[in-house]
Amino acid sequence: MRIATWNINSIRSRIDRVEAFVERHSIDVLAVQETKAKPDQIPTMGLEARGYEVASVGYDQWNGVALISRVGLSDIQVGFEGMPLFKDVAEARALSATCGGVRVTSVYVPNGRKPDDPHYAYKLEWLAALQKASQAWHDGPSAMVGDWNVCPFDEDCFDPKQFVGKTHLTPAERDAFFAIEKDFKDVVRPFVPGPEAYTYFDYYRQRFERNRGLRIDFVLGSPTFASRVTGAFVDLDERNPAIGTGSPSDHAPVIVDLAD
Repeated sequence: MRIATWNINSIRSRIDRVEAFVERHSIDVLAVQETKAKPDQIPTMGLEARGYEVASVGYDQWNGVALISRVGLSDIQVGFEGMPLFKDVAEARALSATCGGVRVTSVYVPNGRKPDDPHYAYKLEWLAALQKASQAWHDGPSAMVGDWNVCPFDEDCFDPKQFVGKTHLTPAERDAFFAIEKDFKDVVRPFVPGPEAYTYFDYYRQRFERNRGLRIDFVLGSPTFASRVTGAFVDLDERNPAIGTGSPSDHAPVIVDLAD
C-alpha cells in the first residue's frame, strides 16, 4: 500500500495536480490538508473516475482536511475525542477513516501564530488532546499524517535563528510533538534525513529555489504500521514551480510505502 500526505493549499485551485499526482505515483490513500473548501465544493469527479472515494470536512474557506482512497473508506470520524475548540468554534482539522485495513488520520495542526497569541495556547491544547485520543489507535495499524506545524529538531529548519521568539521551534511545541512520537514513530526520517526532508517552502523570496525550507509534514505510525514501512520520500517536484501546470502548493507531498 502507498500512502501520501499533502497540504494542498486549496484543493479547488489544484485539483488537476492532485489527480495527476495520485495517478503518477499510484497512490492508494492520500490525506489532504488545507482544502479550503466545504465537501460539496470539492471537485471529485476526476478522482472518482480513477476509482477513488473522497471523504472531507470543511466549514468555510479556511482549514479543511480530506481523505482520498482507492482501497476503501469506512468508519469515518470527523475530529477526535476531546478535540478543543478555538473561540468556541470547531475547526476542520482532523478526519479519520479505515483504508485497506489501516486507520489513517489526516491532521492539520493549528499554526499557533506567535507564542503570546491565544492560537498558540490552542495549538498546545490541541496537540495534547490528540496525544490522549491517539492511545485508542495505538494497538492496531494506524497513522496520523499531515501538516503538524512543528519542526521537532533544528535540522528541520533552514535557519533556526530566524525563528527565535516565533512558533514552530519553541520547546513547548516540540515537547507536545515528542509526547505523541513516544507511541507513534516518525516513519519517514530514517529514509529521508536532513535538509532533503524539507516539506514546506514559503513563496517568499524564492525559498524553494534556495532550499530554505521547513520539515513540518509527517507520517507518524503505530508500531504495527511502522513495522510495515519499506520506504518513504518527499516529492519535491510537486513544489517546483518549473514543473507541472499552474502554481504549486507551498508544501511538498510525503509518500510512504507499506508491505502487505
